[in-house]
Amino acid sequence: MATSYNQIAGRSVERLAALSDGIFAVAMTLLVLDLRLPATEAIHGEHDLWRALVALGPRLVVYLMSFLTLGIFWVGQQTQLSHLARSDRSLTWIHILFLFGVSLTPFSTMLLGEHTGFRIALLVYWANILLLGLALYFSWVCAMGTGLVKDDLPSGVPTAIKRRIVIAQALYAVGALLCVVNTYWSIAFIVLVQINYAVAPRWRRT
Repeated sequence: MATSYNQIAGRSVERLAALSDGIFAVAMTLLVLDLRLPATEAIHGEHDLWRALVALGPRLVVYLMSFLTLGIFWVGQQTQLSHLARSDRSLTWIHILFLFGVSLTPFSTMLLGEHTGFRIALLVYWANILLLGLALYFSWVCAMGTGLVKDDLPSGVPTAIKRRIVIAQALYAVGALLCVVNTYWSIAFIVLVQINYAVAPRWRRT
């Protein structure tokens, strides 16, 4: 019986994890490029340097927000991959779509850092987060639907993974809606959401 190429393509979870680690590492490194040093010719004393660093504050907050974003999504993807027995072509391409969203993060971060007060910049950043969330959610739905998960998967894991993504995306949507009032409120809210997801495992189970 002839074997279809699509039946044998993209089955290695390890290779998918390796590709993901590399893209995440590059994207997280590129984020810092938006933090430019103050122009030397504009610095004539301690006071000038201090003012320049304070002016850099909004970009630093956006950098922190995006670094946390990528860290949280990396953990989310690795959690899913750790529960897979194998992959397939469809699941691999969904994760490649997810990695496309990861690779876009430095761009949306720089856009927001450069135009912090503009709603369009904030909405582009939120759309980036939404793409990551949707891809991660449907990758898990695909894995469950096609039987790619490990046989000994605990019964509560599938629901916990989907619930975490849905709640997080709902909170990000609330943050995006706050831009109607002020984009800085949106950024502050999203940062708080990120900090919560970064530290929550230390004091509660979610």
